[in-house]
Formats: sequence, C-alpha cells, structure tokens
Amino acid sequence: MEEITQVDVSYQPIELCKLLKIANMVGGGGEAKIVISEGYVYVNGEVEFQKRKKIYHQDIVEFNGEAIAVSCSEPVLNATEQKALKAAKVLKAEESLKRNKKAQKTSIKSKPKQNKKTVNNHNNEVIQQPVPSGQRKRISF
Repeated sequence: MEEITQVDVSYQPIELCKLLKIANMVGGGGEAKIVISEGYVYVNGEVEFQKRKKIYHQDIVEFNGEAIAVSCSEPVLNATEQKALKAAKVLKAEESLKRNKKAQKTSIKSKPKQNKKTVNNHNNEVIQQPVPSGQRKRISF
C-alpha cells in the first residue's frame, strides 16, 4: 500500500486541477487539465474526468503513483452561505471602488490649471495665458 500524504487547503471545496497544482503533482494548470481529461487521476478510488471537480475534506486523490488526502479546517458552506459570502465580497469591492473614485475626483479638482507661455514680440516678455479646459496644447515640429 502506498503512503498517503496530507495536503492542507485553506478553503473548500477546491477544484481538482487547482489541487493537483497545490500538491505539486503537476507542473501547471494546463498539465493538470490534460492528465485529468485523459483519465490518469483518481478521486476516492474512481477515475475522474471532470477538471473542475469539487474536492472536499478527507477526499483522496491519486495520480502517478502518489496519493494525497485533503484536509481543511474551514467548514463546508452550503449554497445559501456561498451566495451570501459572494454578495458580501461584491459589496465590499463596490464600496472600495466608490472610495477610489471619490479620491480621484478630489485629486483632479485640486490640480492647478496649466498655463500656456507666449512671448510678446515687442518687449520679449513672457506672458502666462491659461489653457482652456478640454483643449490640447499645439505641438510644432
């Protein structure tokens, strides 16, 4: 019997292809998806073809002669709890976005107006003229 290695994950469920990457059983996500789709990966003793199969606490995954047991300290969330968690994350992101937009508006308002320099040909004096908003300075080559 082969030795089963314990792999701790911070949340559950976790997708099978991500678990293979975390456990260093494959080199990357693309490789993980290929070996799963070709039937080289077993979950709880059965061949698994679903790349994003949800893996939970105490599931056993086997690939290439190695076996891992998944361990997670976080409880499994039901569908209602998952939706509530997602809604809270979206709300937090929206509030952060509003704060950022408000900060950008205040920084734009506080910028000084750009001045355009012109030379008065009669006295060779430099005169500052404001640039109208919404117009660009002309560039001559």
